[in-house]
Amino acid sequence: MNHETQEQKRYQKRVKEKMPKSHALTQCIRAFIVGGIICCIGQLVHDFAQLVVMLDEKGVSSFTSIVMIFFGATLTGIGVYDKIGAFAGAGSVVPITGFANSIVAPAMEHKFEGYVLGVAAELFSIAGPVLVYGITTSVIVGLIACIV
Repeated sequence: MNHETQEQKRYQKRVKEKMPKSHALTQCIRAFIVGGIICCIGQLVHDFAQLVVMLDEKGVSSFTSIVMIFFGATLTGIGVYDKIGAFAGAGSVVPITGFANSIVAPAMEHKFEGYVLGVAAELFSIAGPVLVYGITTSVIVGLIACIV
């Protein structure tokens, strides 16, 4: 019995030596900084639309969303957003620019297959399930809120 305990201790020691170290704190800091920068850029676009273009509140919101999606799609198209994502992780995925990336990246990956069977067929391969489950969940929560 004692022999098994020594074996288990050696095994656990070996596992700890071989297991990669966690970089969770560093990854959280990177995500926070990059996500914050993306949000600051979004705020600048929002303020530009409000103060320079002089749109109403709905127009400002639409303008900001469109411009940020355009930025995300463009940066994905030229290969920059993937590098940002590799550095920042969730900090680049959570903002609306991450949504643009999730649509454009599969399309870019399959563009060699043609516009119909490649780009169009793969366009929503990542974002599609997110949209389906997000919309379904919002409908269910809305029904529950309506009943309660």
